[in-house]
Amino acid sequence: MKIILLHYTAPPVVGGVEEFVGKQAHQLVQAGHQVRILTGRGEIWDAHIPVEILPRIDIRHPHVLKMKSSLDRGEAPPEFKALVDNVLGDLRNAVSGMDLVIAHNVASLNKNLALTAALYQLSQSSGAPGLILWHHDLAWTTARYQPELHPGYPWDLLRTPWPGVRQVVTSQARREELAQLMSLPEDQIAVVPGGIDLGEFLNLGPRTLALAARLKLMDADPILLTPVRITRRKNLELALNVLAALRRQMPQASLVVTGPARASNSANTAYFKELKALRAKRGLQSSAHLLAEYVPDGLTDLMVADFYRLADVLFLPSREEGFGNQLLEAGLGRLPVFCTDLHPFRALADGWATYFSPDEDPDRIAAMIQARLEDDPVYQMRAHVRTEYTWEAIYNRLLAPLLENA
Repeated sequence: MKIILLHYTAPPVVGGVEEFVGKQAHQLVQAGHQVRILTGRGEIWDAHIPVEILPRIDIRHPHVLKMKSSLDRGEAPPEFKALVDNVLGDLRNAVSGMDLVIAHNVASLNKNLALTAALYQLSQSSGAPGLILWHHDLAWTTARYQPELHPGYPWDLLRTPWPGVRQVVTSQARREELAQLMSLPEDQIAVVPGGIDLGEFLNLGPRTLALAARLKLMDADPILLTPVRITRRKNLELALNVLAALRRQMPQASLVVTGPARASNSANTAYFKELKALRAKRGLQSSAHLLAEYVPDGLTDLMVADFYRLADVLFLPSREEGFGNQLLEAGLGRLPVFCTDLHPFRALADGWATYFSPDEDPDRIAAMIQARLEDDPVYQMRAHVRTEYTWEAIYNRLLAPLLENA
């Protein structure tokens, strides 16, 4: 689909809507769409996203500022029509051959009413691309804008439903406001919230991001992290059996074992094969991730740190350990710790970890993990954000269906 995102300004201009437009553009490109930004001020920040500048879209354009001064007083001078016609001409040329225009706040705020009026006329003309009006803010329901708003044209364009366009807001509260403002049924207004770039926020490196995407870890809930080498004393068969038990109650649960297998050690190589066979037997091929399969020499320290930020639980089922640096890392990473009851672990974590025997029943350990997480509002919120509010999740859940019907 060929899509234009329209806003007064675009990145690198700093602002909430500008950031939203940038992230939305990136996600649309990732989903295979052809995207172009149409704006009054901005620059190309991504080689895959062209930016077209139309100066009269910019709210700082001298003609726009002069016109706004009159409009704010309730006066629509004769020059307003000429400005609308000029902007309309700019828009017609810019949207030629496009399938859809997504206009952010243009039909919500009175910052450039010539653009609003021109977009309205364009939307009602034959052969125009589809139009989605995306409302972040609503001038008519916001006290600070009231002195600048007046009955009649063009101000009423901000509170009147335009025929043939889709209305989108960013929250249920905005939906209720817009429904009341425009006398629309709420089911005619879509809610598509802003999202979060998980990799950027967690400062994940590119190799970690690539692995996380390949393994679909953004959809996992919860993620158990076992940052150890693949050697028999680490008791990783217990980790696999616990994951199998946990997935009966938490079907999206995943396990990540970060360490290498050391091909030079025949015993470790044999153990690695045993683990992969057990994984297959338990039906865990898509949820138990032995990263030695992808990074045979082992992850860098920075990549391991990335997985601490991505994970929900530190899980250490070792039969013997001389220390337990992973517990210290989990403490700094704010991860709940489930580990075997070894003296070095007790010395480090004392009463802050949950302990079990290396020969414990996997079902019991899984029940302990589930109970701990279900009682943890921090984890619950974190999992909710990761599975529901990443830009990718929002696209798949809400935006893609909206585009299909646009």
